[in-house]
Amino acid sequence: MVKIPKAGTIEDTDNLPPIVINAQYIKDLSFEAPAAPGIFKVIQQKAPDISISVNVNSNIFENNVYEIILVIAAHATINEETVFLLELEYGGVFTLNCGPESINPLAYIECPRLLFPFARAILSNTTREAGFPPLMLGTVDFVAMFQRETENRKVDREEASSPQE
Repeated sequence: MVKIPKAGTIEDTDNLPPIVINAQYIKDLSFEAPAAPGIFKVIQQKAPDISISVNVNSNIFENNVYEIILVIAAHATINEETVFLLELEYGGVFTLNCGPESINPLAYIECPRLLFPFARAILSNTTREAGFPPLMLGTVDFVAMFQRETENRKVDREEASSPQE
């Protein structure tokens, strides 16, 4: 049996798993169907257009313990009429047993990858329970998201440090 030390007491990370999931939870869940019940007849005739946004936020909880929040929003429309709005903040508390150079990749790639299947199930169940077809999300490339965000921050820093004319 592996004994995981209390948060903040880690001296040697060599013998510990790099990621420990301490908790998972729904931080915020919101669903709106402003055009119901009339929209149910409309969706039988035409499938809605659905836009999805996915973001990852983090907060340091204590020492090497982080709160990672997967934020997913879905907006379904037909002819500019809102079918439904769905927003989920699904959080996890993770102990990251690694060096400082690995914190960001673990926090923004691996932790959300672990949370995503649970968030996807919540979104699917929520739309189904609301009377709509289940929202079936595909996979999310958290590596590409992390790389894009890292590049955007680099460009922002370069623009901020360049002399203004």
